[in-house]
Amino acid sequence: MTNNFSIRIAQKQDCPRLMELVNELALFERAPDEVTVTLEEFEDAGFGSKPVWKAFVAETDGKIVGFALYYVRYSTWKGSRLYLEDLIVTEEYRGRGIGKILFDRLFRETRELGYSGMVWQVLDWNEPAITFYKKYGAAIEAGWLNASLSKEQIANL
Repeated sequence: MTNNFSIRIAQKQDCPRLMELVNELALFERAPDEVTVTLEEFEDAGFGSKPVWKAFVAETDGKIVGFALYYVRYSTWKGSRLYLEDLIVTEEYRGRGIGKILFDRLFRETRELGYSGMVWQVLDWNEPAITFYKKYGAAIEAGWLNASLSKEQIANL
């Protein structure tokens, strides 16, 4: 079903391909102009002196076809939790079980690191993703709205 895919920890040299997939995800999420991070910023955030993210990549025949990027989130109510920022499989490889393999690897990571759980967001119109997450028994919460300020807005405060 998975056609000999392997999962491994992302390395710095993977970043250009990961950024391609980030842009593919942004296009799918109808927000292609929202990706403002540069490759250099992305690399530094994952592999610089103070890395803040880690990722697992799905690879076949030397080509990265998907990834799951996470960081640690601290909840004053629940403690340390794995926060899944992005889970993407490039369009031509969807439906082959790669997303499941990546998602299962995140569960293992959550257990191994002793986190109190795993959290993420999903767009309310992304029915394929919602269906996928519900297969795991995920609670899809309502009632919370996302809020943010850009670097430029903060600079002007």
